Amino acid sequence: MAAIKTEIAAYKKMQSELETKHLGKWVVVHDEQLIGVYESLQNAGVDAIAKFDRGPYLIHQVGKPFEIQLPAKFHGRT
Repeated sequence: MAAIKTEIAAYKKMQSELETKHLGKWVVVHDEQLIGVYESLQNAGVDAIAKFDRGPYLIHQVGKPFEIQLPAKFHGRT
């Protein structure tokens, strides 16, 4: 979870510029770097998986608030 917090912090440093240039698009952030800007979540996900496998990386829609959702196994459900 610490890794994703680092990626969110990196995104927040870029947020103003991203919202100016890419509002509504999807971005991938990895190792505190902007990897790419995409038209869809699917395109962002396919590229992120191809480049970084299971991560960690952040995929986020520019302009939307952060809502981290953990898989069911983290809530004690499987």
